[in-house]
Amino acid sequence: MMSTDRLLAFAALSLLLIVIPGPSVLFVIGRALAQGRRAALTTVVGNTLGAYLLVAAVAFGIGSVVERSVLVFTVLKLAGAVYLVCLGVKAWREHGSPRAAFTGGGAAHSGLRTFGEGFAVGVTNPKTIVFFAAVLPQFVDRDSGHVTVQMLLLGLVFNVIALASDSVWGLIASTARGWFARSPRRLSMVGGVGGLTMIGLGVTVAVTGRKD
Repeated sequence: MMSTDRLLAFAALSLLLIVIPGPSVLFVIGRALAQGRRAALTTVVGNTLGAYLLVAAVAFGIGSVVERSVLVFTVLKLAGAVYLVCLGVKAWREHGSPRAAFTGGGAAHSGLRTFGEGFAVGVTNPKTIVFFAAVLPQFVDRDSGHVTVQMLLLGLVFNVIALASDSVWGLIASTARGWFARSPRRLSMVGGVGGLTMIGLGVTVAVTGRKD
């Protein structure tokens, strides 16, 4: 199997990528502001599983297709961007009824929907697609064999770090949400800010990335 030094080097590089707020982090923050701690953490779990699906895709060979094909990469990127913009528009439209946004609908349905939305963002995140397809394979020790297992292990390391980091972001944002909730005007701003954040994030995702 791979050496400890190689594993630690990958963990350090992953940490550097993860701590820089990207689509996943900003989406979690938007969810925390709009719906609170539970929704934020549910989003984190869904996002993490979505990201690990990308790891599995790379480990079993699909990632190389994405890396070589501009068309496939662009389709995935734009799908994620459109999804984020749609969620942002929905949040903006509902920000005039802030109490409803904070209390939510049925707990089970809301939780499942939130999980699914987080999963969709995680599996279409262009930052992680590029990282897993282009960087992760470089840390595999092919001479040691079990290449697929090594990739799955490296991906697990990345996602454990991401789970911890994104959860911290979500908890911080949900704590700030409590301050907004003490004022009707602040409360009304929460949904709007979260919606605009997701819309801006979707546009950013659409216009950044590979140009080749």
